Amino acid sequence: MPRMTADQISDLMAAHFPQARGFCEITALSDEHVECVVRYRDDFLRPGGTLSGPTLMTLADTAMYFLVLANIGPQPLAVTSSLQINFLRKPPPADLHATARMLKLGSRLAVGEVHLRGGQPAVLVAQATVTYALPDPR
Repeated sequence: MPRMTADQISDLMAAHFPQARGFCEITALSDEHVECVVRYRDDFLRPGGTLSGPTLMTLADTAMYFLVLANIGPQPLAVTSSLQINFLRKPPPADLHATARMLKLGSRLAVGEVHLRGGQPAVLVAQATVTYALPDPR
């Protein structure tokens, strides 16, 4: 069972990261995975009419952060230590869906994989491996 609900994570984000308000919404949450969606906006486009790389990277990082919070509780000081992303195909100008899964949760690091899908039907557009450094529990 997750240590934080979607509403609690949203409240933490609003309190500590107000600049991220409204970026994405959690659609499913457990201690094993999180699903979230970024609703399409024109300002996410890059030249060529495709969603920008920074939008995809931000969603991958955010989805993993939500999963970390679901597992360790309200720890705003958990920070990204590594994000590796593979852009697999051009994401269409549409909503972007993320599914993050925990690969390993240790006492100091959390490692997860995030799949990003877009279009209708949704196709895999990017895959990321994200590592978070966890705050000292003391």
